[in-house]
Amino acid sequence: MLKKEDYTYFGKFLKPHGTKGEIGLSGDSIILGDDCDFVAVDIEGILVPFFFEYTKIKNNDSLIVKIERMESAEEVRYLTNREVFIPREWLEDCEQFTWSYFRGFTVEDRRQGNLGEITDVDDTTINTLFVIKQNNNEELLIPAQEDFISDIDHKNRHIIFDLPEGLLSL
Repeated sequence: MLKKEDYTYFGKFLKPHGTKGEIGLSGDSIILGDDCDFVAVDIEGILVPFFFEYTKIKNNDSLIVKIERMESAEEVRYLTNREVFIPREWLEDCEQFTWSYFRGFTVEDRRQGNLGEITDVDDTTINTLFVIKQNNNEELLIPAQEDFISDIDHKNRHIIFDLPEGLLSL
């Protein structure tokens, strides 16, 4: 039996892709890479492994996967919008993430305290920005720079920033 404490949230299954049992999977494609052969899905409180026949990287934020023994869109539709988990050890072995990996992480600053949750990553300009939804439902933009990150807790999906004084008041 898979133990939840050994797994961490990765993303969600999207909608079926085509008619032959492929389905979209949101999440950082760099983490899964080519060697990934399964993910775990929370079904009624139990982590259930789903093995892949193959994966295809769609972009940095998503993949197309073919689930073993699922041969049609109707069969994989059952997985649509279900949360996907991966073994924590894969994160420990991964030395590179795309900024999109941090969607869903809660954020705090050493001086300002809780800032909210990263809901999106804006990479449409030269400076990539974390889009943070604050508790008052307002958006806050913070540059996605390693120099500003003080600590990352992958298990609890939490980032601690040490932002330059005055940055939050811009």
